[in-house]
Amino acid sequence: MNMGFLANTPKPPYYAVIFSSIKGKYDKEYEHTAERMMNLAGGQPGFLGAESVREENGCGITVSYWDSLEAIKRWKDHTDHQAAKQKGKSAWYEAYAVRITKTESQRMFASKGAED
Repeated sequence: MNMGFLANTPKPPYYAVIFSSIKGKYDKEYEHTAERMMNLAGGQPGFLGAESVREENGCGITVSYWDSLEAIKRWKDHTDHQAAKQKGKSAWYEAYAVRITKTESQRMFASKGAED
């Protein structure tokens, strides 16, 4: 089933990292770095997928899915990710929160007319 925007996660359990943020003014470097981080995360062992949205007012949420807490820690400690987080604190974000949760169950739906 193609869920489009929704990450195609496996049967639980797995973990979710919820990154909620308020971004300051628009910055082309931010957009480039965010895309690069998503591509880099996608190549990490244990990465299962992600979903991300941002409103025009700068509020955004990215949820990334991982197969283990160890995989999350490896990503957290990745050198390029560390540098991006530092730049985020010093230049891009007004505020953010990171929450890690364990997914115990899931329910997914796609209408019969959904794109494949």
